[in-house]
Amino acid sequence: MKTITFGIDYKEYSSIEEMDPQDQALVKEAIEALKGSYAPYSGFNVGAAVRLEDGTIVRGSNQENAAYPSGLCAERTAMFAANSNYPGKAMVSLAIVGGFNRQVSPTPCSPCGACRQVMAEYQTLGGKPLSVIMFGTEKAWKFDRVDDILPFIFDSFNDK
Repeated sequence: MKTITFGIDYKEYSSIEEMDPQDQALVKEAIEALKGSYAPYSGFNVGAAVRLEDGTIVRGSNQENAAYPSGLCAERTAMFAANSNYPGKAMVSLAIVGGFNRQVSPTPCSPCGACRQVMAEYQTLGGKPLSVIMFGTEKAWKFDRVDDILPFIFDSFNDK
């Protein structure tokens, strides 16, 4: 037996102005998407924006439903819309924001496990890294690929 230590590298920003212009634009799209959130039960609004390899940006927001768990997270809403409307185009970056009363939280909003798995599959399908930005008004984190937020990804493609 041996013990193995696993670590990840990521960037932390103290403001949106520290980010490169493409990432700033993507975060602003996610903030705009937050306005379309329907969260009457949890009160927690989430917006997401995904950039495709050709520069197209697709937004999504969380959508709740009284028949829980019939709702859907913002990240999956954006990714499913992107793949439905632009099949075959790789997703290269995803920005996520969350907060209450449609106000962006000071701390980053982290995606759930189901969303991370969907990100992983689209990263695999796209054949290139999918970076993930989790944004809060007082700090933001950028991960270069989904593997950094979901180590040991379940990947059924490896069995074929």
